[in-house]
Amino acid sequence: MKEKSILAERDREATERRLVNTIGEMIAENGFEKIGINAVAAQSGVSKILIYRYFGSVEGLIATYIRQHDFWINFPLDFPNREELPVFLKHTFQNQIEQLRNNPTAKRLYRWELSCNNEMIAQLREQREKVGINLVEKVCELTGLPQREIAVMASMLTASITYLVMLEEFCPVFNGIAINENSGWEQISEGINTLIDKYFKAENYE
Repeated sequence: MKEKSILAERDREATERRLVNTIGEMIAENGFEKIGINAVAAQSGVSKILIYRYFGSVEGLIATYIRQHDFWINFPLDFPNREELPVFLKHTFQNQIEQLRNNPTAKRLYRWELSCNNEMIAQLREQREKVGINLVEKVCELTGLPQREIAVMASMLTASITYLVMLEEFCPVFNGIAINENSGWEQISEGINTLIDKYFKAENYE
């Protein structure tokens, strides 16, 4: 009985992975217009019954995809010491740029979220909010800088990155920066690094 239970659990994990991968592929290829329980079942080869059983709905499946791939929801808990903080923050924003630019499904999901206001989206935003607040509090603890300032700076940087990545397919140039080219994003990354260096100079929080 125990072996059967283990096998069933592994089969479920494999089926869930297949469904999550399928929904990501479908969104990347066609957006949300053709997303439905029948289409997901047909493309994944998984019965509708199992989709409902494992995820409750197609929306539940989409939420699972977001939780597994969202940069901030999966942000690591490990934090550096005070001296390493500027480098850590630079890498954080660089990683946000790279992950979002390299995941067309995530970009579409962010656009989709802007037009939605249901319970699933509210829960996802709440998860991101908890991570963001924790990040801001940690930075303040390490530097002694006021939380009001850090919260604004973090919000401006994360929101700007998200907006520009969503925009790059439709508006190739923003303020003279080629946001649909790697060179443009290198310029943005350099600018973020400069901002961090200037803001977190030693004399600012000693």
